Amino acid sequence: MTFDFREIPQRFSYFVSNVQTFWGDLTQHSEFLSNLLIAALILMVTLFLSQWLSNTVRKTAKRYAHSDADRTLPEFLSQVVWWLIMVVGLVVILNRLGVQTTSILTVLGAASLAIGLALQGTLSNVASGIMLLVQKPYRIGDTVTIGDVTGTVGRLGLFSTELTNGDSHKVYIPNAKIFSDRIINISHYGHRTLAILVTVDFATDLDKALSILKKVMGSHPGTLSTPEVWAGVENFADNGVQLKVTAQVTVAQHGQVRADVLKSVKEAFGAAGIYIPYPHQVTMEKALSAATGEKPGA
Repeated sequence: MTFDFREIPQRFSYFVSNVQTFWGDLTQHSEFLSNLLIAALILMVTLFLSQWLSNTVRKTAKRYAHSDADRTLPEFLSQVVWWLIMVVGLVVILNRLGVQTTSILTVLGAASLAIGLALQGTLSNVASGIMLLVQKPYRIGDTVTIGDVTGTVGRLGLFSTELTNGDSHKVYIPNAKIFSDRIINISHYGHRTLAILVTVDFATDLDKALSILKKVMGSHPGTLSTPEVWAGVENFADNGVQLKVTAQVTVAQHGQVRADVLKSVKEAFGAAGIYIPYPHQVTMEKALSAATGEKPGA
């Protein structure tokens, strides 16, 4: 393949023509490109400013919190600030790109009823989150039962509350559902009641069994000294007498203390010769009429 030097002027002219065409297109759309670059700059500033202001609000609110556990207000306020900055930044970006936000707001105002109906669940979650923040039925770090879910509060968000249950699962519950449901704050007083039921044979010396229950429960290092351990007869079951022993324990140690006490009660009853009966069923058969001549079990 040979190269013809006579084609050089033609190729150079073609290259210059393409450059001129590109430059013409660029200058023709220079205003849009400049607006696009400014919009991108505004977006970066908005992201930085929203993150910085939300962190600043969180740190400032934490200084005025009553305790380290009262972290709900700082988290909530930081999210509100983040969303506000992002919305303002979005409006500025749309304006810069030539979108008439006033007309958009006019249309949104005219369609406010439809939007309100469409977002009533979301707005309800926000309103419920504010009410939960004001009433403070729980705080971050508390162990609560909401409906049929029990877990530790990790975060009170603008739309939902985050719990971590005993299986280390993250559970997200909408604030509106929480506000309309039953809330049990297990950590409110810092301790909770541990109640254990044990069934013994009808022939058991009840005073002896109750004494063992109180001793085993009271000797565990996880039980609190005040109020004192209580033990008594709870009920008469089908297969024996049901005894109950209660004590106050810290919320964090509730499960471990229960497991230890059950094991110790079984061992102490076995050493004392106290029998824990198995569930049993008694079958009674009636004799058939003498006229049939049949015997029971025939």
